[in-house]
Amino acid sequence: MTNIAQCISAIKKRIARDEIKYHRPAGSVQLLAVTKHQSLEKIKAAIDAGQCAFGESYLQEALPKIAALSDVPLEWHFIGPIQRNKTRKIAEHFQWVQSVDSLTIAKRLNEQRPIHLGPLNICIEVNSSDEPSKSGIPLHEVASFIANCRAFPHLKIRGLMAIPAPASSLSQQRERFHSLLVLWQSLNASDPQFDTLSIGMSDDFEAAIAEGSTMVRLGTALFGKR
Repeated sequence: MTNIAQCISAIKKRIARDEIKYHRPAGSVQLLAVTKHQSLEKIKAAIDAGQCAFGESYLQEALPKIAALSDVPLEWHFIGPIQRNKTRKIAEHFQWVQSVDSLTIAKRLNEQRPIHLGPLNICIEVNSSDEPSKSGIPLHEVASFIANCRAFPHLKIRGLMAIPAPASSLSQQRERFHSLLVLWQSLNASDPQFDTLSIGMSDDFEAAIAEGSTMVRLGTALFGKR
């Protein structure tokens, strides 16, 4: 478990170096630790190392972890595909949902969000590479999708999330992310609360930081291969 602490420390230092390298403000990139298929012991080790934001993709796996750690002030992000029959539990137990790509799902999350918890932070998942096999809203439809989501008072639209097609070089990775940055900047200009660009994973987070990411979602880089 000491190794996890070392990995988190090393990654945070690398993020800080990349912020400097690409002229980003210090502290502008948040680390989200992706803990799907990771044990409770490893999550506790990450918490001990100062990590407080965690991403989960499977509700049935996440709920026992959230319950076991309910006495710790953590921020839980749902980042996986959302099934209609899972929206109530997601709305009740997560502070963020990053994978909203359907008005039906958005409507259900809005209706099922407990009032006492306040609005649910959401990101719109974007299919920036127009891959038929991937979920997400096409780039050219995102603005109108967000406009429709504005009707839901119990959702707080915070930004965009995407997983672009893989690329082998830093320059190619940056190209994949750039269209997302341009779209995010145009939306942020008219809504300061639209402040989150969740792009970048273990294999491409430097390119994501270079292209404006405010949140990188890292699993393997922190915990090793599952």
